[in-house]
Amino acid sequence: MNRQEMLKRLANQKHAWDMIIIGGGATGVGTAVDAASRGYKVLLLEQFDFGKGTSSRSTKLVHGGVRYLEQGNISLVMEALKERGILRQNAPHLVHDLAFIVPSYTWWESPFYGIGLKVYNMLSGQYRFGPTSRLSRDEILQRLPTIKTEGLKGGVVYYDGQFDDSRLLLNLVATAAEQGATLLNYVEVTGLIRDDDGFIHGVVARDRETGQQQELRSRVVINATGAFCDGVRKMADPHASPMISPSRGIHLVFDRSFLPGDSAIMVPHTADGRVMFAIPWHNHTLVGTTDVAIPDTPIEPRATQDEIHFILETAGRYLQRPPTRADILSVFAGIRPLVRAGDGKSTAALSRDHTIHIGSAGLLTIAGGKWTTYRNMAEDCVNQAATLAQLPDHPCITRTLPIHGSGLQLHVPTDLAQYGADAMAIQALGFAHPKLTDRLHPDLPYTEAEVVWTVRHEMARTLEDVLARRLRALFLNARAAVAMAPRVAELMADELGRDTPWQQQQIEDFQQLAKSYIVD
Repeated sequence: MNRQEMLKRLANQKHAWDMIIIGGGATGVGTAVDAASRGYKVLLLEQFDFGKGTSSRSTKLVHGGVRYLEQGNISLVMEALKERGILRQNAPHLVHDLAFIVPSYTWWESPFYGIGLKVYNMLSGQYRFGPTSRLSRDEILQRLPTIKTEGLKGGVVYYDGQFDDSRLLLNLVATAAEQGATLLNYVEVTGLIRDDDGFIHGVVARDRETGQQQELRSRVVINATGAFCDGVRKMADPHASPMISPSRGIHLVFDRSFLPGDSAIMVPHTADGRVMFAIPWHNHTLVGTTDVAIPDTPIEPRATQDEIHFILETAGRYLQRPPTRADILSVFAGIRPLVRAGDGKSTAALSRDHTIHIGSAGLLTIAGGKWTTYRNMAEDCVNQAATLAQLPDHPCITRTLPIHGSGLQLHVPTDLAQYGADAMAIQALGFAHPKLTDRLHPDLPYTEAEVVWTVRHEMARTLEDVLARRLRALFLNARAAVAMAPRVAELMADELGRDTPWQQQQIEDFQQLAKSYIVD
């Protein structure tokens, strides 16, 4: 997983690709894994970094979706619960069980939610994570020592999955590369190529690092750009009707003291119609999310003051020590790629089912869905793309395909556990160069060796790539990430052969970006 190796693969491909995938998020990369593992020649192009958009900004849950059960979308819940189990099986280094507690402050809540959550657990069948049961007041307090005690009657505990979204995405990029796919970040698709009959059979792409532009031929082009898919669709048809009803969700991050145990809190109903979670994540507390319909899809969405206030107020109803603005270590926002339905006014009511659309010029667009169901979405997408391109029929093998990093892990330090089988190689870097074992900031666990690793083996090209998505520093503690930036830029410059002006520009760009993650 090295950009120079990927550019070499691109140059060596003399014939048309079987599939060109536009978009380096969960849907696009998942599709690349599926297609490459079937033996198809696959090229994936991402105009920014892998996971720059929605796929690094989730609630960090691998779940069936309690809200979708309430909406009556049983088939989506069952599909997601099955995929949850498959993902834990294929990426055990990244996906783990997490207990969620629904506290009850009125007498009817425990039996009411208990019944629904037992059904939720039952729908997971052989992929169950843990038993659903009612808890007494004392049992709740033992698991959640910081929960508000006034009026607490008891509650219900159920189990779902948790993961690190951008770390899983990077492991999927590596998996796709190992299966023979070519994947490139910072390559922008600027146009679509048509044959004499007007059908799309390739793209015009520009390397944003070098400015080099080239035409790349393919038997089918897949638009997997998520919330941004309508922009690509308009390249094929300027009159295309929008498919996406974008919705913004935000999350606040606090220190671990707000949720010191190993259990999460689930609030079934908030004022905006969403489920809200407070979860332990990377030794911090993450709380979210909101649901606000928005008119456009910026690549770097920002939280509003109203959204921040909403989460603080909601969290304050359930925590003994209500969090304040001063407690916020980071705030991040993401856009949900919800497929339009009806008037599109209430995005909280829209389903997370995925949709595949084939335009009159042959552009295949996959939209909607959710992180948990990325593998099933990819299978469906590749099936239809192969038919459209008249490719040989090969069966999907991803249900049992191990994801990169899931191999044997011996004596892995807790701080490196998310790297799975790669952790030993990162340790070896530290043994060979003891200086690289230095921590980058006292409030976060990351070391210099991890920076070197991500540049050499995970295609990190910018300071943001490292501090936001390879390491989760920007999402966990934005001020600490800013403090780390000069040293990380220096390490990256040594690896990439960059000069001092490059370092300074990277630091300035990152400082500007970090402002939207900091709450004053």
